[in-house]
Amino acid sequence: MHEMSLCESVVGLVEEEARKGGFSKVRTVVLELGALGHVEPEAMLFCFEAVGRGTIVEGARLDIVRVPGAGWCLDCGKTVPLTERFGACPDCGRHRVQMTAGDELRLKELEVE
Repeated sequence: MHEMSLCESVVGLVEEEARKGGFSKVRTVVLELGALGHVEPEAMLFCFEAVGRGTIVEGARLDIVRVPGAGWCLDCGKTVPLTERFGACPDCGRHRVQMTAGDELRLKELEVE
């Protein structure tokens, strides 16, 4: 379950932002999570609550925004949707597709007091 260490990193980022921004309470943390990133949203929610105890994010809501997979097909020369890593282009069926979206784990927004 690598989601636990990912949540620890997220909490660390939030604490760093709190030091820079001078806030002491977080209401909401918004994460962008890529659909192809092999990270389970439900596990992130569970781990966020567990890791957040006793930290600045304790009691904060975690909102996860799923980012769909996308890639650039070198044969078609266009952006195509991807449902799996190293998947085939849905238009031409070839596998020369470079993933351009869907692997993200990004702290997008904080609602703070």
